[in-house]
Amino acid sequence: NLGTLAVPEFGTSFVRQMLEDTKPTTFSELIKISGLSHGTGVWLGNAQELVRSGQAKFADVISARDDIMNHLIYLGVKPKTAFKIMESVRKGRGVSDEDEAVMRQADVPDWYIESCRKISYLFPKAHATAYVMMSFRIAYFKVHYPEAFYATYFTVRANEFDADMVSKGADFLRSELRKIQAKGKEATGKEENLATIIEVVIEAIARGIKFLKVDIYKSDARKFLITTEGLLPPLSSLQGLGENAAQQLAEAAAQGEFMSVEDLKTRARLSSAVIDTLKRHGCLQGMPDSDQLSLFAV
Repeated sequence: NLGTLAVPEFGTSFVRQMLEDTKPTTFSELIKISGLSHGTGVWLGNAQELVRSGQAKFADVISARDDIMNHLIYLGVKPKTAFKIMESVRKGRGVSDEDEAVMRQADVPDWYIESCRKISYLFPKAHATAYVMMSFRIAYFKVHYPEAFYATYFTVRANEFDADMVSKGADFLRSELRKIQAKGKEATGKEENLATIIEVVIEAIARGIKFLKVDIYKSDARKFLITTEGLLPPLSSLQGLGENAAQQLAEAAAQGEFMSVEDLKTRARLSSAVIDTLKRHGCLQGMPDSDQLSLFAV
């Protein structure tokens, strides 16, 4: 629903939930979310509860180091003292009795002081801003140039992309995604990465992007290609076909058509396991197994 899948900084389930909770409408709010997501003890059990309970507005919660110093200076705290308090909080040292007295004298609300005590680490605002500027540019391409966006995204993750699975369609992918999600914390790192890929593929399909089957003659060794028919996955996106084998196959295919599976295996220097992978995906359909002609075929 949010449309931020595959957008750096805003694509994880954790940050997507933050977006659901806060419903940002401005660039500055996106910077605030970036700061909150990179801090420790800042959002969960802290700012999130303050916003949900109505104790504080999202615009007022602490998200970055600078928030504390700027807010305290605005309330009349001396800059040097405000800086000292900021440094103490952002390093996870909390608020001393002396600092608390200064803050209360400046009419800092109780929830703000308690929030400071819960923080273990705070992100710098400039760093958060740089992240959001980068993410915003990429999100622009996702909206206006979807084919280029998805082709680039999946190219970077070609080894995790399962072209054979994707070729089975959106319904099959949703089923596989539910299986991984059902495992919860027992899911392996590889399965979690695959779940992310599946989510983005399902979204791309919903946006009208078509994924073609791997083609031994047309597919690149490692890059997704944009065609008039849809996105063409690379050879390396077939699980069981490593980058070296994919490169060897691409180079052999560039030299001319294969006469048979035997010819392909020899020229591309592929193992029997790789040949089986290509057969399962339908890449070798119609190709004879051997160069030799039988008497009955003549």
